[in-house]
Amino acid sequence: MRTIFVKFREISQKYPIVRGMASYSIIWPSACLLQQKIMGKEEFNYAEAVRFSLFGSLYVAPTLYCWLRCASYFWPKANLKSAITKALIEQVTYGPAAMCSFFFGMSLLELKPVSECVDEVKIKFWPTYKIAICVWPILQTINFILIPERNRVVYVSVCSLVWTCFLAYMKSIEGKRKQELADNVNSKMITDKAQTNERAGHMQIPLLR
Repeated sequence: MRTIFVKFREISQKYPIVRGMASYSIIWPSACLLQQKIMGKEEFNYAEAVRFSLFGSLYVAPTLYCWLRCASYFWPKANLKSAITKALIEQVTYGPAAMCSFFFGMSLLELKPVSECVDEVKIKFWPTYKIAICVWPILQTINFILIPERNRVVYVSVCSLVWTCFLAYMKSIEGKRKQELADNVNSKMITDKAQTNERAGHMQIPLLR
C-alpha cells in the first residue's frame, strides 16, 4: 500500500493533472451525495454520483488544468492586478463554457436526447451563471495570487465541493419538478376515481329502493 502511495505521489508531482483528476473523482461525487442528503433523500442515487465522478475527473479536471496553464502563460506575474485579470477573464471564457458543458454533458450521461440536453442548457445556464460571477472571481483571485501553480487544480477542486453541491441542486431541479408533477397526477387520478366510485354508490341507492 505504501508503495502505491509513493508511486502515485511521484506521478502526481511529475504530472499535476493526475492529482487534479484524482481529487475531482472523489470531490464531485461526494458533493453530489452531500446535496442529496441536504435535500432529504432517503436513499442515495449512486448512479448519479458515478456520473458526477466521471464528468468531474475525465472532463472538468483536464480542461480546468489546461485553462490554468494558459492563464499562467499569458499572465505570469503573481501580483494582484494579474490575478484579478485572470479571474475576470475566466468568467467570460472558461466559466460559461464549463457550465454549458456540465448541463449538456451530464444530460448526455443520463442518455437523454440531444434536444433535451440543449434545452437544459438554455433553462439552467443563466440562473447558475449569475451565482458563479458573484463567487468565482474572488476564489480565483486568491488562487492566482497565493496558491502555487502545481496546487491550483487541487485548490479549485476543494472550493468546488460547495459549488458542485449547488450544481447538483440545479441539475436535480427538473427531475424534482417531474416527480412532483407525477405525484400530483397520481393523486388527482386517485381522487377522481374515489369521487367516481362515490357518485356510483349514490346512484345505486335509489335503484335498490
